[in-house]
Parts: sequence; structure tokens; C-alpha cells
Amino acid sequence: MSIETNETFRPKIVAFCCNWCSYAGADLAGSSRLVYPADVKIIRVPCSCRVNPMFILRAFEKGADGVILCGCHPGDCHYSTGNYYARRRMTLLFSMLDFIGVENGRTRVEWVSAAEGVKFSQTMNEFVEKIYSLGKNVRLEDLRCRKN
Repeated sequence: MSIETNETFRPKIVAFCCNWCSYAGADLAGSSRLVYPADVKIIRVPCSCRVNPMFILRAFEKGADGVILCGCHPGDCHYSTGNYYARRRMTLLFSMLDFIGVENGRTRVEWVSAAEGVKFSQTMNEFVEKIYSLGKNVRLEDLRCRKN
């Protein structure tokens, strides 16, 4: 299923990006005029390890169809070992999401450096395509947030 054929569904995608690498990679993608969908809403965090798994659960609860965490490459973290902690947390979160029935493809962790604007753009395009193919997420929907 391609983006062009599915006009009614507009996914809500949240991207948590570390300030030092991934957010700078997104900035490079923008200044290089590389294209990625406007469906991706970027939240800048000081480090990928500062993303509490509850933030991701809350994003799904508030209606996100996909959540991606982008951080520095392992070994290149501005805070030395932050991305190692993030990787461990996300592994546990992914198994929990699988247990409660959220599809595996709705979450992703990607390591993007400040010099990889092309990789950032490609990653976001691939992730949006994946979310389009999965459709709307209704598993963790909060009924209080639904528009009637």
C-alpha cells in the first residue's frame, strides 16, 4: 500500500530525537532539502536515555500510530553511555508492547548521527511507509482523547 493510494488515513508519528546527533541529522536533512513526511512530529530530548518508556506508552495512548526513537550511534553518545541505557529500555518496552498486542512495526530505534541527514530522511520515509501499511493504531487508544 503506498502513500498516494491511502488518502483518508494520515498517521500520527512521534519521533524522539537526541539533541546532539539525531536532531542535528534532522536539521541537516531539512537544510539539505531532503524530503520526509510532515506526519512525523519531532520531540527533541537531551539524550535518547532520557526517553522514559512511559513517554512512548503515553504517545500511543494519545493517538500516535507509530513512535521512533533516534539517538547517537553506540559509542558516540555525548553522555558516554546514554544510548546503551536507551537500547536496554527499548528492548524491554518492545517485549511489553508485544505482550499487550501492539504490532512490532509501530516502534523503532534508530541510530543517526549529525552528519547523516540522508539516513534520517530515508529512515523516516521507511517508517511512515510501514505505519501506512499497518493502518490506524487502536490498541492503546484513550477514549477520552477521541473527537466525537
